[in-house]
Amino acid sequence: MARWIDLDTPAGPVQAWRADPTGVPLGGVVVIQEIFGVNAHIREVAERFAQAGYAALAPALFDPVEPGVELDYEQSAYARGRELRDRVGFDRAVEIVGAAAHLLQSEGLRTAAVGFCWGGSLAFLANTRLDLPAVSYYGAQTLRFLDEPTRAPVRAPIMFHFGRHDGSIPPEAIEQHRQALPLAPIHVYEASHGFNRDVGGAYEPDSAALAWTRTLAFLADSLK
Repeated sequence: MARWIDLDTPAGPVQAWRADPTGVPLGGVVVIQEIFGVNAHIREVAERFAQAGYAALAPALFDPVEPGVELDYEQSAYARGRELRDRVGFDRAVEIVGAAAHLLQSEGLRTAAVGFCWGGSLAFLANTRLDLPAVSYYGAQTLRFLDEPTRAPVRAPIMFHFGRHDGSIPPEAIEQHRQALPLAPIHVYEASHGFNRDVGGAYEPDSAALAWTRTLAFLADSLK
């Protein structure tokens, strides 16, 4: 079952797409959007987690500045998404992610965060600031926050997925992740940015399938 719900957050009320499994949940997953909003693709990702047994919640991070935004993958959408991302800011977005995690945790569910693109960087911050187990898919802006674990040691596991041909995350950036987080699994695929998204032209099905398998194994281990 999947539907929109109202979510109270420190940034004000937002909508969130909730997908629940048919049986008792294995845990909770906060699905963190790209710069395109909680569009059909992100809703589908949440529903895939529900099919895998998790209660999934994808908060609409743009709602505090412009409610109901869903963008496609045309070139003009990228500029619009970046504008909205910058208006929301990282701190406010992390507060919203934290509220989503708190809702799932209040139901007795061990909860993790999984994010994509902008959401991949937010998943990293959910790990360092909120102590959530996290999976980060091609978070291009994580570099600016890599010193955070030195200020607050990571108390929950984290895993990264990167594309070898992602121009926004060059090999030296991936290496900086390895140096900063030597215990974190960091997987690199023969793919570009957005390889998990089966719309928009960047999809790489073999890489997406392998990353998904690894993500589910990570969740099973982290939330057991």
